[in-house]
Amino acid sequence: MTAWSFTNGHVVTAGGVLPAARITLAGDRIAAISEAPGPDAIDLAGGWIMPGFIDTQVNGGGGVLFNDAPTIAGIAAIGEAHAPTGTTGFLPTLITDAPAVIGRALDAVDAAIAAGVPGVLGIHVEGPVINPARHGIHDEARVHPLDDALMALLLRPRRGVVMVTLAPERVPADRIRALAAAGVRVSLGHSDASHAEAVAGIAAGITGVTHLFNAMSPMAHRAPGVVGAALDDPRLYCGIIADGHHVDDVVLRVALRSRPRDRFMLVTDAMPCVGAAEKDFTLQGKRIRVVDGRCVDAAGTLAGSDLDMAGAVRHAITRLGVAPEEAAVMAAGAPAAFLGLADSHGQLAPGRRADWVRLDAGFHPVETMIAGTRRVAVA
Repeated sequence: MTAWSFTNGHVVTAGGVLPAARITLAGDRIAAISEAPGPDAIDLAGGWIMPGFIDTQVNGGGGVLFNDAPTIAGIAAIGEAHAPTGTTGFLPTLITDAPAVIGRALDAVDAAIAAGVPGVLGIHVEGPVINPARHGIHDEARVHPLDDALMALLLRPRRGVVMVTLAPERVPADRIRALAAAGVRVSLGHSDASHAEAVAGIAAGITGVTHLFNAMSPMAHRAPGVVGAALDDPRLYCGIIADGHHVDDVVLRVALRSRPRDRFMLVTDAMPCVGAAEKDFTLQGKRIRVVDGRCVDAAGTLAGSDLDMAGAVRHAITRLGVAPEEAAVMAAGAPAAFLGLADSHGQLAPGRRADWVRLDAGFHPVETMIAGTRRVAVA
């Protein structure tokens, strides 16, 4: 067994926040956590140890877009770009594309997990079953119905978690039920559904909401829409992009007061610019510019983000008024629970994976530990 000790800071464990701790490991798992650090303790200088972040929406990183590189190498490069900023688990996310590309992406994630690529927990297929009225940056020409062939692709047994974002008003309820029954995590997004249509989709098996507020029918005083359905149902896991660009901070603060915080998930919606020297990139033929942290096409449409998970956590704490231990839940515990991985991921507790991130006192990333052996420091 090996052990890591920390002092003079804050260690966010399942039992509470400790000022010092000794974490004993058995392989890639936590065997025990003690409040008495050893003599070799790392001085956190007021900083934080949090559970490793789990990002359910990662389109790219390190100059790689998953749509363009649905391969083991592409997935590994994306993971490498996000690891230094605290992401220890992620879903490579495929933006609306042709069924053939979806098939290659699903197979590539299977292969990446089999090859032991660090952090890969499964795949997020965002589209193509979306509403053209809310396609956002997604290519409207690639929108596709949930036909028998696509259903077969999504229902095939996989090594990791399969998450699918769809518009419930464009999918028969029995198909949503079939996906959910097979263990697919069905998330509502890029949807113009009425409140009634959204509620019907939730009743059929939808358990998540993809980037709440963005690319969905808003909440009005006589038409609650998708946003109203999401905020009214405390069971749903809602992804939010906390970057100050996708949603105004005031709106997010109001949303966070309306329902359980452990049902919000911080996500990045990250693009190839994250962890890359060259920020501008191409998305399905469109040149995307990164200006002051915003990814936009020529028309000014948001195209994902230049956000990393440590940045999302920092924004939640410093701009949204979220307590650090709650931000840790939003970045780790909630996504682990949504993905059905709460028994193994998302908390610092005996029996869980030895994944954590060290942040300084200002919540900037210093170092990431993956599976108890792989230490990744910020360059």
